[in-house]
Amino acid sequence: MKNENQNIETVQLGRPVNPNSVRQQRLAELEAKRNNGELKRGRPVNGTSARQARLAELAAKAEMNGGSIKRGRPSNGESERQKRLAERAAKAASGIEIKRGRPAMVKAEVSK
Repeated sequence: MKNENQNIETVQLGRPVNPNSVRQQRLAELEAKRNNGELKRGRPVNGTSARQARLAELAAKAEMNGGSIKRGRPSNGESERQKRLAERAAKAASGIEIKRGRPAMVKAEVSK
């Protein structure tokens, strides 16, 4: 059984930190900037670049279209595949069980 009244002293392990070292001063400065929200990370953005112009154009298009940009070829609702997909979605919504894959081949019984 352990004695619950025992006091356990904790000792700091490892090498002592010199708060006046260049590294510790730099870390303290970075922490202060991080707390103030002044720390900027990564590559700065060039506002006059072609990419930024393209991103601004896409953002304007998205704003005009209600927040989204349609990309790619639009689907044809009258195609056989789209009709099949719509029928399958309707069955799933109504709760009908949809089996995946190809139907199993019916085997003829052989009598002996």
